[in-house]
Amino acid sequence: MARMTGTAARAESLIGHGVVSTTPVAGGDICTTTRLRLTDGSNAVIKTRPQPPDHFFEREAEGLRWLAEANGARVPEVLAVAPDCIVLSWVEPGKPSNELAERFGRSLATTHAAGAPEFGAAEDGFIGLAPLPNRPLPTWPEFYASRRVMPYVRAAVDRKALTVEQANTIEQAMRRIHDFAGPAEPPARIHGDLWSGNVVWGADGDAWLIDPAAYGGHRETDLAMMSLFGLPHLDRVLGAYDEVTPLAEGWRDRVPLHQLHPLLVHAVLFGGSYGSRAAAAARRLLDGPADA
Repeated sequence: MARMTGTAARAESLIGHGVVSTTPVAGGDICTTTRLRLTDGSNAVIKTRPQPPDHFFEREAEGLRWLAEANGARVPEVLAVAPDCIVLSWVEPGKPSNELAERFGRSLATTHAAGAPEFGAAEDGFIGLAPLPNRPLPTWPEFYASRRVMPYVRAAVDRKALTVEQANTIEQAMRRIHDFAGPAEPPARIHGDLWSGNVVWGADGDAWLIDPAAYGGHRETDLAMMSLFGLPHLDRVLGAYDEVTPLAEGWRDRVPLHQLHPLLVHAVLFGGSYGSRAAAAARRLLDGPADA
């Protein structure tokens, strides 16, 4: 109760509304998430973490605001942000459906098409609690290999989550990334951590994006991550997306390339089989499509 009282007081000090009640929100192992019922009748959510990394919540707020500017996929409104917490508008969860999935596919295409100034971002960020180097590079293959894959290969080897042999396989694939990258595309405005848990199927009939690691990247990265962790109605999402902004030929063959980064991040953070799965994805790229 004392923690909840402190949470309510912290929220009130930031947003200027009284808090009538607080309810813990299940899920997530990085932050403590609490639903707030406010005196004006609205609801909000506050995420807190003791001693978060510097600028942790600020980067989340910046990412949400940047994605919102695209007028595509919905994101919660940032009500307040501080070094120790972030307060967002509440999204009432509903259930996924074919219709909702198609709407989401179209809106995500709009978000991606809003674009970005360059491959990367002005500031480094976070994916989960892992650091996310964002210093821009001129082309997507350079950026992806240098900022997304190889830093996590080194970290995974250090943590014994990846063997030297597995690391060599991934490094070999990165040396040939121009062979696998597909047609050049301009920087897309991507979520950057778009696994199924970061899509809230809203009761209001929209799908909402939460917890971004946003930057200027390749749109296929978001799509590949949705498939990695089993987004409901994914075929409907992809079909509607492709109607708005058609995907380049061979995009399905590039899914293992775009899944390398999230697999390596999970290897660094959680260990287990993620390192071997990343090496297997790199091997599929090196071996070529099954029907080649």
